[in-house]
Order: sequence, then structure tokens, then C-alpha cells
Amino acid sequence: MSTINECCHGHNTQKIEQTKVHCPVCNTEGISVSKVTVEHLVTDDYLKLVDGEQYKICMNGDCSIVYYNVDNGVRFLKEQVKVPVWFKKDADPKYACYCSEVTEGQVIEAVVKHGAKTVKEINAITGAMKNPNCKENNPLGVCCHKIIQEAIDKGLKME
Repeated sequence: MSTINECCHGHNTQKIEQTKVHCPVCNTEGISVSKVTVEHLVTDDYLKLVDGEQYKICMNGDCSIVYYNVDNGVRFLKEQVKVPVWFKKDADPKYACYCSEVTEGQVIEAVVKHGAKTVKEINAITGAMKNPNCKENNPLGVCCHKIIQEAIDKGLKME
């Protein structure tokens, strides 16, 4: 089952229902991700391996697995994904907004140096969420609002 949510300035995006299937490497609970997201983020060399519909993303920052398919066992490592996954160890750059390529550091800077306190203020200062295509650009396939808010919270603690 999926539901339609408003995302990034009123654009619709699908929110994929989460299930409890664990990463085959680290046994961390994965979160469902659309095949469309996986197809857009896996490097061209591995695109032909994207098969089946039941993809998960491993939420363990220390695990090298990014995506895995629960039906056929296909796995994609950090090196096989086009973008650094912000919560994975050594992600560089660490994006808060993938669509506009705004980093966590830029969000924190907007908080500390410019006094931004809300996602709306961050968007105005950094250009985050300006051209949303979250389903294809964000490794989770959902809006980056939550990631931006987490970066704001980090910045507020630094003030």
C-alpha cells in the first residue's frame, strides 16, 4: 500500500509503506524504497542488475550496503550508488537536499551565520527544495524536509 503525500512546495510524491525486512549483511531493519529511486541512483554499470520491486535501504551508517532486494537478493554497495548517502559513514558531501545539492554544512552555516531557524528560511537562503524531484534524487525517495530539519537542529545547538 502506498499513500500520496505533499512534498517540497506541494508536489506529490509517493510515501512507500515501511516493512520489517532486515539487511542481509548487518541485520539492520531496512526501509522500503521505490524501484524508481534505485534505478535513478545506481551507477550505470549496475543498472542492468536492478530487477524486481521489493527494494529496501539499509539504515545502518556503518554498513556498506545501500540498497537490497528482498525477493532476489541483489545488493548495491555505497560505491555502486551515484550519490553519497548522507547517513552512511564517510558520506562526502553530506547532502541535506539532494535535488538542489545543498549540504548539511550549508544548512548549519545558514543557521549559525544568518539566523535561520525554519526549513522555509533555509530554503530562501540556500535554495534547498527549489527544484524537487525527491523520488529520483533522494536515496530514500522521499522529501528532504526531515533531513534539513535535522541539520537545522544541529546548527541551533552550535549557536
